Amino acid sequence: MTDQVVHHGACLCGAVRFTVQGNLPAASACHCTMCRKHTGHYEAGVDVPRAAVAMTGADQLTWYQSSAKVRRGFCSVCGSSMFFDPLERDWIGINMGAFDGATHTRLALHIFVADKGDYYDITDGLPQNQQ
Repeated sequence: MTDQVVHHGACLCGAVRFTVQGNLPAASACHCTMCRKHTGHYEAGVDVPRAAVAMTGADQLTWYQSSAKVRRGFCSVCGSSMFFDPLERDWIGINMGAFDGATHTRLALHIFVADKGDYYDITDGLPQNQQ
């Protein structure tokens, strides 16, 4: 038996579920236009090795090819925005809101803040990358 940490998550309706083996890295918040439009606000997520992720209900995922190198996954039943998938990388991004319970990680960085919405301020004191 292993003492390794396992994180569980799902979409809103539960049709898509996942587990991540191991501790989660620090999260980042992306304020780019595509992430804002995909999530309805900015996207907060963690990037984890593909090999650490197991999924059930993957047939309920719909993938939107948002650029030549990236697709975004959402539940085809309830519409929950869940994944950021850079196809040529060995990791996948998982939206923080899709995790069940405590994640034991924190937001560490804001990116693409030059594109952020004008209706909110970033006041948490974390580093901000313009792009």
